[in-house]
Amino acid sequence: MDRGLYQKGIIIALLSALLPMCGSSVWAQDISWKDSLDVLRKRIDVEPYSSDLHLKKAAVNLQLKQWDYAISEYNLVLEKDPHHLAAFFYRAYAQKNLRRYDLARQDYEEVLKRVPGHYEARLCLAQICQLTGKMTEAVDHLNRLVELAPDSAEAYVARAGVEQELKQTDAALYDWDQAIRLCPDNLDYQLSKLRLLQRTKRKREAGKMMRELERKGINRRVFEQER
Repeated sequence: MDRGLYQKGIIIALLSALLPMCGSSVWAQDISWKDSLDVLRKRIDVEPYSSDLHLKKAAVNLQLKQWDYAISEYNLVLEKDPHHLAAFFYRAYAQKNLRRYDLARQDYEEVLKRVPGHYEARLCLAQICQLTGKMTEAVDHLNRLVELAPDSAEAYVARAGVEQELKQTDAALYDWDQAIRLCPDNLDYQLSKLRLLQRTKRKREAGKMMRELERKGINRRVFEQER
């Protein structure tokens, strides 16, 4: 599996979790993130102890890829409220982007201690394990994720990626099939499965899949370019 496809799923999960934090009239205006940052700084000068404002400023820092600034804001929130799940979750995301994987892992684990069923945190923690070579732990987290969300194609995609790195081809193909079953119109999933068949020299299965894709109207050039 492409790391890019896995990363795309992570970003979607993060953005879906971030949106509720941006529910203010400020965010509805057609202004740039930097303008939003100026507005928030002025409001924080007036209300320096508002966790809500610090969280919103941190969210803008994340949008601007100002990772250290975002971490500082989340630190302030956690000083006031040591159990704030969103602060742990997004601080981990910032740490991950700075490649501070141990710190990111600690924050994701804090979230999961409090909410074991937190989908995004477990998905992100599995990626941290994968990035740091802790493949067995990554698989354990993804197995749990599939149990928690059996109808999530994203969970099967993530697990397929780890299984491919471990050369567990049959297991990875099963997970691609599950992802395709759940999202039959997702061409990325189908091409990822096809690439795996081609790389593992399963010519008969690859040929059959190529013919199926052609019957669906996919131009052969699309999947031949993927080789």
